[in-house]
Amino acid sequence: MASERENFELSGPLHLTSVDWKSTDYRRSVAASLVQGVYILERDRQEKRQGTEALASPWWKFFHFHLCTPLIDEADSSTFGAIYEFKHPTPDSNNSANDSPRYVIAFRGTITKGDAFSWDLQLDVHLIRNDLHQTSRFEIAIQAVRGIVATYGSSNIWLAGHSLGSALAMLVGKSMAKTGVLLECFLFNPPFVSAPIERIKDKKVKHGLRIASSVITAGLAFAMKNNHQKNRSGDTFAALLEWMPCLFVNPADHLCSEYIGYFEHRKNMDDMGAGVIERLATQHSLGGLVMSAMGKESEEPLHLIPSAQLTVNLSPSQEFKEAHGIHQWWRSDLLLESKTYKY
Repeated sequence: MASERENFELSGPLHLTSVDWKSTDYRRSVAASLVQGVYILERDRQEKRQGTEALASPWWKFFHFHLCTPLIDEADSSTFGAIYEFKHPTPDSNNSANDSPRYVIAFRGTITKGDAFSWDLQLDVHLIRNDLHQTSRFEIAIQAVRGIVATYGSSNIWLAGHSLGSALAMLVGKSMAKTGVLLECFLFNPPFVSAPIERIKDKKVKHGLRIASSVITAGLAFAMKNNHQKNRSGDTFAALLEWMPCLFVNPADHLCSEYIGYFEHRKNMDDMGAGVIERLATQHSLGGLVMSAMGKESEEPLHLIPSAQLTVNLSPSQEFKEAHGIHQWWRSDLLLESKTYKY
């Protein structure tokens, strides 16, 4: 039986009756709704809902999008993504092609119901081990995006994802950025795989731990550089300097809240006159440096990004499920704080 949250008429952003692609609220809400459309596509598949019983299409049709291709993971036959094409309502529409997306490639997160859960859970483990790029889901996603870019160019192509899907979108976005293709990304509750320092209540302890981590990381990176040891993180970081993904996090969601401290600490170190240390530390992960020092290859963590537009939802959340959910991002009563962090 369908839940209320799957039904667009009951849970969707019906208040968005005015189209305004220049509005950050509108763009965020549309991107989140398209991601929700992917979730419902998979639920329709699981529940064998077809025709008038299917619930997914209103999540994109309301915003004048057409579903071009659902993305199917060959590992479990589940729908994990979708390619949407925007269709202007009328030929003389006021929407500018420079403001509205032409295509949006969206990815869902982990589904805890049905036959998709087992493989989704394995992918969460791949994410923690920093080898999501070795999965069939990433390969299908990156090939789909490359195909769209090769055919239509990179202008007005959006990536969007939630939770595991936002990690996938970030990985695809980083991979494309390394080749000079900068895609607009909307990343909702992106997982930050590291020690949850942001959850420490004592600000002095939290600040001290971050400073100590930066000093150790920068020192090890400097030593390895002087010893001419191979370390790819710095080169990769430099290749991403112009890429500016949009991250949407909730401080009550421990899976993504560390991004708040990650970027704020960089600013604090600059204010303290220790910007040189932090600029070196932020290019590397301590675990990756240790592995490299031991002569072992280590993939860079997803969270190592130079720049971002970080939006924090300061509205109270009753529980973790609400703080981590996709539904919060199209609400009309959100208390949001946005900052741009440029390396």
